[in-house]
Amino acid sequence: MISFDTSKPLLVFGGPYSNLQATEALRRRADGLAIPPQNVICTGDVVAYCAAPEETARYIAEWGCHVIQGNCEQQLAASAEDCACNFEDGTECAALAKGWYPYANARMSDEMRAWMGGLPETLPFTYGGRTFRVVHGGTSVVNRWVFQSERDVLAEELALAAADVIVAGHSGIPYITRIGQGTWFNPGVIGMPPNDGTADVWYGLIREIDGCLLLSTHRLAYGHHAAAATMRRSGHANAYARTLVTGLWPSLDILPPAERAATGKRIRQRTMRLGTQATAQINAAISP
Repeated sequence: MISFDTSKPLLVFGGPYSNLQATEALRRRADGLAIPPQNVICTGDVVAYCAAPEETARYIAEWGCHVIQGNCEQQLAASAEDCACNFEDGTECAALAKGWYPYANARMSDEMRAWMGGLPETLPFTYGGRTFRVVHGGTSVVNRWVFQSERDVLAEELALAAADVIVAGHSGIPYITRIGQGTWFNPGVIGMPPNDGTADVWYGLIREIDGCLLLSTHRLAYGHHAAAATMRRSGHANAYARTLVTGLWPSLDILPPAERAATGKRIRQRTMRLGTQATAQINAAISP
């Protein structure tokens, strides 16, 4: 199990999605926060909708941060014919995948496929006295959609986790929520906005301050017009190119009713404070 230096924050993020401009902006943010690569974690799907699949994968690999396999890494490593994103047959998302996935698959080098194939499926670690597990989608199913409104799903996943905190990606919408004694932390994705009507993308921070853990979600503005223009020139995913500018997804197929109703509503940055295990033990010792 990996242990991190708690004198530095952890920066966590999901889904670069072949968006090189956003990924470069995130690295600049990490450098500005003095967060070294070994304290940076990606929840997978380095390659997906946008225009620079090989370039983004290589950039992430050369950055040297921690990365786990998403379904896209698994499929591209195997040169599979589809993304295995868990889109239902006949939906708009499934139709759109027939444009962006072949584009990405045709542009991946053998070197980057081998790199993807060698990534771990999950990443357990400790930080601030808490146990964490990084997953892509669900705890046991890599492409499971897990949204904040689905409390029963979250409870089921956390029961399987064997960790205090799950850090997850895949769903594309940032949130932090408690279920019983467990916490689910989705920092959002860096390659595509979260359907809130803004072009900003998202990442998260994990920090230990004054005996407490702070989990927080953060917006990141970047050169989204340039990223969209690159996609339009390729012509492989124009619906997602519009999303980079409008901040609205081209399809709501995967969303539960609560998340669907929140379409176009600006998401707030959030912070959740968790007492460390040491703090909890002290509090228990002094309780009457």
